Amino acid sequence: MKYLVLLCDGMADRRVPALGDKTPMEKANKPCMDKLVKESFCGEVLNVPEGMVPESDTANLAVMSYDPREFSHGRSPLEAVSMGLEMQPDDTAYRCNVVTISEDEENYDDKIMLDHSADEISTAEADELIKAIDEKFGTELRKFHTGISYRHCLIWKNAPGLYNFDRPHDIIGQRIGSHLPTGEIGGQFIDLFRESYDVLNHHPVNEARRVRGLKPANSIWLWSPGTKPQLPDFKEKWGINASVISAVDLIKGIGLCAGMRSVDVEGATGNVHTNFKGKGEVAIEEFKNGADLVYLHVEAPDECGHRAEIENKVKSIELIDEKILTPIYEYLKNCGEAYKILVLPDHPTPLEIRTHSSDPVPFMMYSSEKKQNGIDAFTEENAKKTGFYLDKGEHLFDYFIEK
Repeated sequence: MKYLVLLCDGMADRRVPALGDKTPMEKANKPCMDKLVKESFCGEVLNVPEGMVPESDTANLAVMSYDPREFSHGRSPLEAVSMGLEMQPDDTAYRCNVVTISEDEENYDDKIMLDHSADEISTAEADELIKAIDEKFGTELRKFHTGISYRHCLIWKNAPGLYNFDRPHDIIGQRIGSHLPTGEIGGQFIDLFRESYDVLNHHPVNEARRVRGLKPANSIWLWSPGTKPQLPDFKEKWGINASVISAVDLIKGIGLCAGMRSVDVEGATGNVHTNFKGKGEVAIEEFKNGADLVYLHVEAPDECGHRAEIENKVKSIELIDEKILTPIYEYLKNCGEAYKILVLPDHPTPLEIRTHSSDPVPFMMYSSEKKQNGIDAFTEENAKKTGFYLDKGEHLFDYFIEK
């Protein structure tokens, strides 16, 4: 048996007036999904437990069958694992975004969060900025590491504590002063935020970006701290070999911690300009090379949601269907083995709010051996109408693998 999990990050949404009061899933032309869903087991699943922050680590852990209430300890340690950083028990990892804040205000606290990704800055540019930050703030106990695009990592030995930072993508358009770290613990981080602006705002990289009409990455923003992660081995749990494909360090890190094989794809960017075709091709190669299960994560719909890019979110869903799902389905159909395909988002990223929500998401589960009475098209509303609702996402694999 072969298993494909196609995780379309943030794909679920709300109705959008600019799309004729449709959701991006309803608007998108996705013939392969809509063909398979007619014979699939469908419904809704809640991947973010009540009371937990709707982050991708929480939701993807659930989809991979790990209870987030037990295993979610911050996304940064998982990203650190993917980056090849060795964490010790007394190390704390922090996600370090390079962000764009407004420049007109004299006081740092009065500035506005303009972009959590600094126009999705290139990794090469960000690397120069992170090196400048590490030169200024790095010590024997505190080290900044370059990740991908705007996503970077701070490792701090004997850190002040697991402060609950606000997430930068939640405060776009807001004054940052009320979202800066506070209190005895938070006060030990505040200078990093404020002084990073002095280091970055007129850095040559940012001056060159302004000339090109791009937003400067003129401040850092720390969030989602955590300590060294540990997950039960996926193969021991399910008895199958699994590979993970993603452009995002977080998802790679979860896979690596679970003992999966992580495979990189040239040109995979984590946005709508990613190498969709390459992801599909690499997934097929993984199946050919002995993988029983491929967990293929696509970040593009989520980034479009954060950036309020309505047409691009629709386009990203269409490209997933055309460039990824269709060729993998054609391969599996002719590979000589039974197979199952699970397609779902981890959480919604509604264009209206430009951040994640904790709402249930639609899923479709197709089996070559057992046809179901599915739904006419893969949409949020159609999935809800089935009446099937799973309130614990970590149990979805019980249906996918065992039934």
